[in-house]
Amino acid sequence: MSCPDCFSGHVHEDTTPRGTVTTLHGLKAYVTEPTSTESPIKGIIIIIPDAFGWEFVNNRILADHYADKGGYKVYLPEFMNGHAAPVWALNTLSAIMKTSSIMDWITKPYHIACAMYAMIPFVYHTKFTTCWPTVKTFFTAVRRNEGANLPIAAAGFCWGGLHTVYLAHDKEEDKVNGKPLIDAGFTGHPSNLKIPADIEKIKIPVSFAMAELDNMVKMPQIKQIEKAVGERDVGEVKVYYGAGHGFCVRADVMVKDVRAQAEEAEDQAIAWFQKQFAKVSY
Repeated sequence: MSCPDCFSGHVHEDTTPRGTVTTLHGLKAYVTEPTSTESPIKGIIIIIPDAFGWEFVNNRILADHYADKGGYKVYLPEFMNGHAAPVWALNTLSAIMKTSSIMDWITKPYHIACAMYAMIPFVYHTKFTTCWPTVKTFFTAVRRNEGANLPIAAAGFCWGGLHTVYLAHDKEEDKVNGKPLIDAGFTGHPSNLKIPADIEKIKIPVSFAMAELDNMVKMPQIKQIEKAVGERDVGEVKVYYGAGHGFCVRADVMVKDVRAQAEEAEDQAIAWFQKQFAKVSY
């Protein structure tokens, strides 16, 4: 499933990503490391992105921020096999929401058709059952190789949130040499979760950054997540009041409060990784 909010937001055109593009464990990936090389890498963060995928500039900038703020190597792989939603859909959804002039209404059917053209292929080609094997295989390869002696975290947004939660289920058959595929999880405004069933299976601690105005996971469901996480002590839930779906990645940086919330969510993720990684000794 998807919703218009999954395809809304702001493109960060004022910053240029500084990482490199390579092929890693069979997938194209954006890879970035801390600007400072004075300290050793503290761990590996693998971003499972939102609908706009690994090439979306906002996702790459977020990867750079994680690297510098936490001292981590960060991977942003191509998990969607070329079927990420096109970035132009952001402008299309904005046009659909405009109602201030007659022309806005006249052009609305055109913009709706364009939105469907963008959304339907993404939804069809990136179903969980289609992409989950690719995600799990990549994490397995990282754990077996460069992550054998380093802590690993998954950071999933919207579409990537469900994959992050599944990785946190920590099934015995998925372990590599007795180690879990991830040591911590973070997810911002996840979508397509079965609540509370998917949450009740979590074993690896997950930090949730939830939006009060998210149409994908509304406040009653957020309360269910809080209850399931709290009862089993497998994570934390922070609600960002006034924020909508996509705020962690696609916040409008021209809006002061929303930008502050996006930055706060970054800090939430970094603090969580630091806390959980401190418990790991490989």
